[in-house]
Amino acid sequence: MSRRVVITGMGCVTPLGHDVETLWKRLLAGESGVAMTTLFDASTFPTRFSSEVKGFDLADVLGDDAKRHENASPNAKFALGSAMQAWRSAGLDKDIALDATRIGVYLGGGEGPIDFFPFAASALAGCLDDAGELTALDTVRWAEKAMTVLSGTMELEQEPNLSGAHLAVQFGAEGPNLNTLTACAASTQAIGEATNIIRYGDADIMITGGTHSMVHPLGVTGFNRLTALSTRNDSCLTASRPFNRTRDGFVLGEGAGVLIIEALDHAKQRGAPILAEVVGFGSTADAFRITDIHESGRGATAAMRSALSYAGLSPSDIDYVSAHGTSTEENDKIETIAIQNVFGDGAGSVPISSIKSMLGHLIAAAGAVELITCVLAIRDGIVPPTINHEQNDPNCPLDYVPNKPRKVPVKTALSNSFGFGGQNNTLIVSAYQE
Repeated sequence: MSRRVVITGMGCVTPLGHDVETLWKRLLAGESGVAMTTLFDASTFPTRFSSEVKGFDLADVLGDDAKRHENASPNAKFALGSAMQAWRSAGLDKDIALDATRIGVYLGGGEGPIDFFPFAASALAGCLDDAGELTALDTVRWAEKAMTVLSGTMELEQEPNLSGAHLAVQFGAEGPNLNTLTACAASTQAIGEATNIIRYGDADIMITGGTHSMVHPLGVTGFNRLTALSTRNDSCLTASRPFNRTRDGFVLGEGAGVLIIEALDHAKQRGAPILAEVVGFGSTADAFRITDIHESGRGATAAMRSALSYAGLSPSDIDYVSAHGTSTEENDKIETIAIQNVFGDGAGSVPISSIKSMLGHLIAAAGAVELITCVLAIRDGIVPPTINHEQNDPNCPLDYVPNKPRKVPVKTALSNSFGFGGQNNTLIVSAYQE
């Protein structure tokens, strides 16, 4: 059994807006969500800025239902806010009969350790000796004190699958409930695999996408140690500069993007709005190194070719590429090589952009938000820009839609996501046609 799969609802919580239309408006205006970090004291870190979600209150979306999730991690709250928007836009909030066992959840959901840090710091206070060292005895004392402020619920909320569990509770989704954490490729992989679940008849509706926040001391420390983050502290608004010659690393962000995808026959039967069709998915591994991409771009190339084959399309059918485009030197160069491998002589004529130039990198949530913007590009016939693109890099000679959005008819769009560990995932969406 192989069914067509369509997108019927979308929602997001991002640094540039807590709903799809606000995000889209600000992306087309070329705005940046980057600012100095406020979620913790980053004054002693090599990178002191990030792209934070500010002012989001789950009660604004869920009303009194937010109380059911008051102990949820920020990741789960971002996912819940996004999913409720998508649920409503798909018309699923109306009084219609649904088979709960045919509704599933598949997220690219990141781990949620943020809440641990203030409690850990509080527990640590008073346990250091005069030299500021933590002795063996003090370590025991710290553990005992930590146990008085840390709850079992906090431990649970650090698990990456808990966001999906919250969604199942909120929407009564009794079908497959899955989570993948393939780093920066996670939500693209989740959407692709959720598509296959529907295509092969194991569900009618999937709530899918991604959610993540690593804007905390451990996340920033790790990426700084990997030398992956920009350190442009004096000009953070322009720090994320994909494909630009002077790029020096990515900007860490947070947020969520969730889509309702549905079997076409099911969507038509209930008169659902059809926003686009998921027509292609490719997933590969570099099988090379943990943090480095193979210099030939072989994994990314294979993922794009696999997605095209899945869709029965040729590269000339693609009207827009939403690039992974992180603003790191190697990633941007090798993604460019991979696009050239796939598109050949046509690589220079397809518009390509990276909204990470404005949003920063939402890690596990990035691909879902980027796919949402592909659907909007199809709807409105306009593609978002790559801002901060001032100096061309000879290693990145393609059309990256520099600095301003561009009106161009988009029938079919391709979205790339690549992650540490050599994960490569590509989705293709098209305007729906009977």
